[in-house]
Amino acid sequence: MKSLGIKAVILAGGLGTRLRPYTLFMPKPMLPLGDKPVLEHIIEWLKHNGVSDIIISVGYLRRIIEDYFQNGSDLGVNISYVRTKRPMGTAGQLKAAENIVDGTFICLYGDTIVDFDLRKATEAHIARNATATMTLMHHTTMLKYGFIETDGNDKVIEWNEKPEFKGLINIGCYIMEPKFLDHIPTNRMYGMDVAFKEVIKAGAPIYSVTVDGDFVDIGDRKSYQTAYDKYLSKLGDIL
Repeated sequence: MKSLGIKAVILAGGLGTRLRPYTLFMPKPMLPLGDKPVLEHIIEWLKHNGVSDIIISVGYLRRIIEDYFQNGSDLGVNISYVRTKRPMGTAGQLKAAENIVDGTFICLYGDTIVDFDLRKATEAHIARNATATMTLMHHTTMLKYGFIETDGNDKVIEWNEKPEFKGLINIGCYIMEPKFLDHIPTNRMYGMDVAFKEVIKAGAPIYSVTVDGDFVDIGDRKSYQTAYDKYLSKLGDIL
């Protein structure tokens, strides 16, 4: 795969509180999926898409991540680390890499595995001269309850049993310019959603690109179990 010539920042410093007790002694990005940790899947996907210069923003239990990947040479990539001493939120973690990113870069969450054409998305970002581009994916979800509609007199007028909702979701992979980081305060807990709102308010061009592919989130115990079973099945039956 021809190099994209850009860096990637993986945000891997969170506490993973929704995945306790799994994350009491293991950082969330190091939880296993199949035969390797989540973070290794992410790094391999980046390499496959032409990104081999990777920055990992670490914090909680950082030594486990650093000791496992070291400089990335075993995986054929170059890995460097930026460290936060306390939880900083996703945008706060990204801010820690401000002095290392020097051009267009990819930002990913360390608890999400994606699979799509990164080169095509990056080309769209550059062509639009965007400050940041958010990757989106079509998603359908079904409510487990029926929705009942009533009029102003409590008369039931419609019963929608387990309705489906369709829309575009944020899959946690962004293509960004360094100037995006100017809108994130230093040394403060700051969420990515807040950062995007500030950038939009400032009038900077924020775009989206809708991609086809795969999206695996391990944000909580239920989603992790689903993802774990999926990747385990790829290895075949274990006797």
